[in-house]
Amino acid sequence: MAVSVDLLSNPVFVLGSFLVLFIFHNYLHKQPQHGKKYHPTAATVLHLLFNYDKLHDYMTTLSEKYKAYRLYNPVHGMVYTTDPVNVEYILKTNFKNYGKGYYIRSVTSDLLGEGIFTVDGDQWREQRKVASQEFSTKVLRDFSSVTFRTNTIKLGKILSQAADSNEIIDINDLFMKLTMDSIFKVGFGIELDNLGGNEEGVRFSLAFDDANNLTYKRFVDPTWKIKKFFNIGLEAELKRNLKIIDDFVYKVIQLKIEQMQMSKDESLLKKDDILSRFVEVHHNNPKYLRDIILNFVLAGKDPIAISMSWLIYELCKHPEIQEKVAKEILEALNVKSEEIIDVVDFIDRVTDSALEKMPYLHAALSESIRLYPALPMDPKVSFGDDVLPDGCSVKRGDMVAYMPYAMGRMKFIWGDDALEFKPERWLDQDGRYRQESPFKFTAFQAGPRTCLGREFAYRHLKIIASVLLGCFVFKLSNEKQVMSYRVSINVHVEGPLRVCVSRRSGFQNP
Repeated sequence: MAVSVDLLSNPVFVLGSFLVLFIFHNYLHKQPQHGKKYHPTAATVLHLLFNYDKLHDYMTTLSEKYKAYRLYNPVHGMVYTTDPVNVEYILKTNFKNYGKGYYIRSVTSDLLGEGIFTVDGDQWREQRKVASQEFSTKVLRDFSSVTFRTNTIKLGKILSQAADSNEIIDINDLFMKLTMDSIFKVGFGIELDNLGGNEEGVRFSLAFDDANNLTYKRFVDPTWKIKKFFNIGLEAELKRNLKIIDDFVYKVIQLKIEQMQMSKDESLLKKDDILSRFVEVHHNNPKYLRDIILNFVLAGKDPIAISMSWLIYELCKHPEIQEKVAKEILEALNVKSEEIIDVVDFIDRVTDSALEKMPYLHAALSESIRLYPALPMDPKVSFGDDVLPDGCSVKRGDMVAYMPYAMGRMKFIWGDDALEFKPERWLDQDGRYRQESPFKFTAFQAGPRTCLGREFAYRHLKIIASVLLGCFVFKLSNEKQVMSYRVSINVHVEGPLRVCVSRRSGFQNP
């Protein structure tokens, strides 16, 4: 509990905590003013601190009692909801009233700057328009597919070596390296080579992940601005990580600008990576380019790696489902069990048409994402007084958050088996994949801010999963182990995910 220890060791904070609790006690006994109805107050911001290591499970427990509730915070109101009707209203019906606002921007801007995840209004619309154009291009689609396939082959070779030597591997670490390498190639056009052990790339990746974690802790640490001013505690640690990130990214941007200036005759369409296309328009603003790319890295790296890690974990816990997924993959690729092929040959069979024949794999991925959405909580700020569909009021400046992690566990949304890993819930009676409402399955947002990379993510998840599950069998090194998450902007697996890997019958070393 690093954040709790960091705060609770401070006597000033402890005394202040008692004062806040005293105020909270009085607050609970106040009558609503002007006849307005407000959501029930379930806890205080201090409860978030005391339950920080299991934050999302704590919020889920509160959500089992209330579809929407307030947490008392002396600075500003905090409203949390799992009600799909409220979510649709916030994300779509009254979209213009809910955005990032000053509060969220102040917490995240040191890491993400003025990227698409932190801005509103014209800035957001401009970046959204450019990003939408990029994700719709065949150039990006083809380049990213080649990149992910290449790095999946590298991972396949590592897994084959582990299978030969009976080595226990940390599959979570490998997925993080694979996706960082792939996203950097697609985003920057450079080979980071984390999978190959490149020291500079690994150093940047660790700093980025640590900065991600430390930034999230600001949401529950009311003293973070004081620590930042005096450069102490977690803020000093964050500053050190940001320097590593910025030194690396600005060096890459400068190199890219110089390369572009030396090759002005090249067609824009020949520039495969995203940074090259942004440089064409914003080459005089390195800070803008830095913010754009770091937001892209956050959006692309973590969700894919996280989703793969939790998928493998659940399939290890449910080997019968793992076998069912593998059987579908082999049938879709027309691979006979007696055929002996390697990973390189196998991935050549993973075509777009073959991926379309894997509804059960798609369902298993969605089920994993339902239970472990990369973004567990998405806070907005109310720009004006409002009334949600449940009849309760929110005030101007209130933080209003919907919670994909808690929503994935709500029985009133998913039924009595909500906590079970059950891919079949995503299939119709004919075995075809069935889409759910984005206001129920909120892992990819909804409304005007719907994730542009949804299809991008699913496509590359299916490429990675089809190769790994078609070629290998995974088991937890400790079959009794129960994995938890690390509290961060995204729901990372806590600690190493150690697995034993063996080749499926008929597969040889690539």
